[in-house]
Amino acid sequence: MNDLWIVIIGMGLGSFGLRFLFLGLVGDRAMPDWLLRHLRYTAVAVMPALVAPLVVWPTATGGETDPLRLTAAAAALIVGYVWKSLYGAVGAGAAVMIAGAWLPF
Repeated sequence: MNDLWIVIIGMGLGSFGLRFLFLGLVGDRAMPDWLLRHLRYTAVAVMPALVAPLVVWPTATGGETDPLRLTAAAAALIVGYVWKSLYGAVGAGAAVMIAGAWLPF
């Protein structure tokens, strides 16, 4: 059997297993408060993990840190923290990236 198919089948079984654990076995039961409190922070932990490599080591610059991307990330972080708005944070980061592309520095 090809190695690719082994990986595909393994990933499918792992994905099904995780979903079945929460939806099939635990879906109709009440979860403890401590678990619900930790699950609430999952998205807050996943988003920085997805975005950080794109800011610190972007492929577009050959892996070199880009001050414009760091500034856009800082602006998005500040706007998101102060106004608690995802759309505001995305807009602020996009505005800094667009302004940096158009303004000569």
